[in-house]
Amino acid sequence: MTLGKWVDIWSERMPGVPVTLVAVPAAEVVEVLRNGGADAGFVRLPVDRDGLSVIPLYVETTVVMVPKDHAIAAADEVTIADLVDEEVFHPLDDTIEWTARPGLPAFTRPATTADTIKLVASGTGILLVPLSLARLHHRRDLTYRPVPDAPQSQVALTWPTDATTELVEDFIGIVRGRTVNSSRGRPPASPAEKPTPRKAQKPTQNSSARRTALAGRKKKGPRPR
Repeated sequence: MTLGKWVDIWSERMPGVPVTLVAVPAAEVVEVLRNGGADAGFVRLPVDRDGLSVIPLYVETTVVMVPKDHAIAAADEVTIADLVDEEVFHPLDDTIEWTARPGLPAFTRPATTADTIKLVASGTGILLVPLSLARLHHRRDLTYRPVPDAPQSQVALTWPTDATTELVEDFIGIVRGRTVNSSRGRPPASPAEKPTPRKAQKPTQNSSARRTALAGRKKKGPRPR
């Protein structure tokens, strides 16, 4: 299940408690949580777990992004060995843990994945990323192919252990697939009990990565960031 579906379920069960989605760079999610700027967040493992509770969720396929006229585009999938003679970008915000980087080092290490995508489009190298980032940075002049033997990226839900509110527990239950009638799920509030709706903050976009954190205080409810 995707983040959008989890948010839809939240909206159905807690219609009076708004959720705000805000994208932040992958490297900053833990700092945002520790500084109290979010109730919970989606991160890519590994992360420093000190003071945090972490629930591993799913593993993403790694893909290679190339221009549409690149030879790799003709294959259904490729292997690390197929990339041995390719110039491969390794951005500073890379979310994949490499024991040995594939291919040949590209001429530069861009600061962000978004900057790297532009260089890939110019034909100066290729890039390996988790599938969701390839989709996020989709361009008409680029395509991607799965690399089954590449390291994969695992996504997890995390939040400050000492700030586990009832609303955070409710969101955890949704992510874990609990139904509204489960032992940890809470039934929707009756009309008289529903909290007063509050205006949700607009999501802010960050081109380097899409990460989700649940921001806000207990009375406002979780706001994904």
